[in-house]
Amino acid sequence: MGRGLSSHPQKGRSLRPNRISLPVLAIAALAALALVACGSEAGGVSEADGDAAWSFTDGSGKTVELDARPQRIIAHATAAASLLSFGIRPVGIYADTPIEDDPGLERFDLEGIEILGETWGEIDVAKAAELQPDLIVADYWPPEDAYSGFEEGVKEKSKKLAELAPVVGAAQGESVVKLIETYERLAESLGADTDSPEIAAEKERFEKAVENFEKVTAEKRVITALAVSPTPDLLYVAVPEHAPELLDFTRWGLEVIVPDDPDQKLPYWENLSWENADKYQPDLLLIDDRNYPDNLRDAEKQPTWESIRAAKEGAIVPWPGYWLHTYADLAEQLERMAKEIEKLDPSLGDE
Repeated sequence: MGRGLSSHPQKGRSLRPNRISLPVLAIAALAALALVACGSEAGGVSEADGDAAWSFTDGSGKTVELDARPQRIIAHATAAASLLSFGIRPVGIYADTPIEDDPGLERFDLEGIEILGETWGEIDVAKAAELQPDLIVADYWPPEDAYSGFEEGVKEKSKKLAELAPVVGAAQGESVVKLIETYERLAESLGADTDSPEIAAEKERFEKAVENFEKVTAEKRVITALAVSPTPDLLYVAVPEHAPELLDFTRWGLEVIVPDDPDQKLPYWENLSWENADKYQPDLLLIDDRNYPDNLRDAEKQPTWESIRAAKEGAIVPWPGYWLHTYADLAEQLERMAKEIEKLDPSLGDE
């Protein structure tokens, strides 16, 4: 996937063949018409109107119409976290990394949910077919015009997951808040009670966290921040346009630098050699937290790391890169980042 981590923050692409024949897929596609109720988490699921016609317009602008409301859902891990937070329990999940390492899923009970893959590009489609899904849910990535699990580089056998059921999802890129709201709207269409007290409490905590984040960034006079993912070979600089949480941080008072030479094929990052690590001089460094603190240790081994003023001064805060999909996680991360920013030198931003 364009955002996943291995040795390269854009690629987590250990691929293997997936064993399934076209006849199995065809049978499964027909079987998907049989609807079985989903489980529920915080919000609960209404049984009303389960047989009514269903439609949903997703983040790509595509509208999917079905004869009945979907009941058996397979979701990519990040989308699954959002659905679970609103009370929709998938029958299957596929992920880019081991489920136990996924920060977005760690607070959910996944017992009884079939895990269909834990490596980028590897989806057990045969096992997915046995689940008889009637909907696939995954983030939509505009730069690639693809959903998570269906990008360029994924083996064609794994992409056959899309033959089992329609695919919908929220778009990455504009705002984490908008992404979460899209999944909230999807969950509501699937029967979730999105007005439950638990969800209301998570929203209230999120709103307070935003207010505090805005207050802290204003008080600290943080002028500029740079979001990076260090590796032993290169320093990857995130492009905010394709990182919705960075755009939100900017709206809430943290000015995130926009790199001027993104990778042409996968424009999520500008790829800097360590010799050019000082190209940008932010007041604050945001370090991709998906491999933190290992990636920070990689950076500290580089002789040019402290040529970046913020690195030399220790103005470093972990950044939750690409995985935020719930009000609770967004609130928690904003609270954490605000506390870290409060600890920074009061002269930050002064020359």
